[in-house]
Amino acid sequence: MPKGSKTKDETKKPGKPAAAVSEQERELAEIRQELEQQRKTLLNDAGVMIGQGLMAGSENLPDLGDQATAVTDQNFMLRLKEREQKLLKKIDEALDRITMGTFGVCESCGGEISFKRLKARPVTTLCIECKTKQEEDEKVRQ
Repeated sequence: MPKGSKTKDETKKPGKPAAAVSEQERELAEIRQELEQQRKTLLNDAGVMIGQGLMAGSENLPDLGDQATAVTDQNFMLRLKEREQKLLKKIDEALDRITMGTFGVCESCGGEISFKRLKARPVTTLCIECKTKQEEDEKVRQ
């Protein structure tokens, strides 16, 4: 091997043994797959709702109580879809971070987010310490 050239494993993660790199890559691939599946499910559910329409089955309700219930149900469904839309955005951002190589890095302190935390909440951008501090600060403000 010529002087100064690096092997494939050396260029990926300097200072990390090859076994650790492959374990990290396996964990990352597992999380990416889960995120992509969750994204697909959310998009499929959104397609079903669009196909059914927002007012499906509530257009011919003569009783005012039934109409009020239908409107309440519709508002509830819209709030759920709004939350799903925000989650979809977070999933896309997490997939972008995986692509950019910044996934698993805390946006606050720059430390590593544990695999256990990423597995439980793959869209997280904060390590557990920074998230705990953020929640404590929010309690103080309230």
